Parts: sequence; structure tokens; C-alpha cells
Amino acid sequence: MKIAIIGYGKMGHIVEQIALRRGHEIVCIIDLDVQQGKLSDADAAIEFSTPATAEKNVRMCWAEGVPVVCGTTGWNAAALLEEDKRTHNMPMLVWKSNFSVGVNLFFELNKKLAEMMVQHPQYTPSIEEIHHIHKLDKPSGTAKTLAEGIRDVKTDRFENLKIESIREGEVPGTHTVTWDSPEDTIVITHIAKGREGFALGAVIAAEEIVGI
Repeated sequence: MKIAIIGYGKMGHIVEQIALRRGHEIVCIIDLDVQQGKLSDADAAIEFSTPATAEKNVRMCWAEGVPVVCGTTGWNAAALLEEDKRTHNMPMLVWKSNFSVGVNLFFELNKKLAEMMVQHPQYTPSIEEIHHIHKLDKPSGTAKTLAEGIRDVKTDRFENLKIESIREGEVPGTHTVTWDSPEDTIVITHIAKGREGFALGAVIAAEEIVGI
């Protein structure tokens, strides 16, 4: 598969390494105002940039007929996903708040626990997320998805769910969901050990959107 990388920071470099290891070719790299190669040569683009530039980058890919996997959070991806459904014959955008396989398992565990808690009103949920000091959006997209998974249970008890955001050092990402009661506390946590899991998930998503 021929891949374009949009956003060539730490994530972009790791995406490149993983894509090459999986036998793919990098035909275009775009970062800020610098471009190497032609976007139109790509079978798919993988985008990790900033909230301010993500929509522009997605539309740039669409203009070239290139489907895009976007891992940038902190912008209104939902509106563009809906536009994609209305205007394209096949999906041209894959967006997730987190592409890590482990995090997506964590999402499912979070939803299941929330469903169980409907029958146990003594427990109150809260979320804490910790990331490196360079992360621009707060709370993280992953924390928002966790919160949505709890609120989707549709009970008034979960509407005022609190999210605490901490920015320190070079932490790749730690997310903790806590269910507290007068008697005890239940805690589930996902700890990312690096950015490789996010990048691998994005490359796999690109493979799926292209049909490899």
C-alpha cells in the first residue's frame, strides 16, 4: 500500500516506521508548509496533526480522492464523518479518538461496567486522564469517548460525570475510570507504554479502508 503521512512529528515518524515494517511504501509526507512527494499517488493518508489543521488536511485528501485515517483529537470530527456518509459512495474518513487495540478493548470494558452499574446506584463514576505536556486538547479524546460510553447507558446518575485532566512530563497516556461508593472503590486503568500502539492501530485502519 502507498501511504501519505500528514503531520510528521513524533507520531508521524512512528507511523512511518511501522508502515515500512509492514511492507508499505511512504509516497508523500506533509508537515506544516513542507511537502515531499505527491498526495495523489497515495492509496491512503494517515493524519496526526493539530486540532486547528485536521479538517483542512482531511478535505485536502478528499480533493485528491485519497481516503484518510485521522487520529487527531480536539476538533469536530463528528460533523465531517457525517458529511462523509452523505457525500461519498464509500468511506473516505476513518476517525477514532484512539486507535490503540488495547484502548478499544478498554472502551468495551468501560461500557460493560457502566451497564452493570445501573443496578448499583451507590457507585459514582469519574475519569482521570494523564498526558504529556505537549498535548493540546483537554480533556483527551479518549477520555471523552470513555465518558460517552458511560453516558450512553442513559441514566441521570451519569450526566454530571467529572473528567480530570493532568499534563505532566512525557506521559504517553494513562486513563482511569473510578467507581466510588461509601463501601468501596472499583478502578479500571489503561496505561500506554508508548505511541507505538496508536500508530499500529492507525496503519491497520488504513489497510482496512483500502481493503488489504
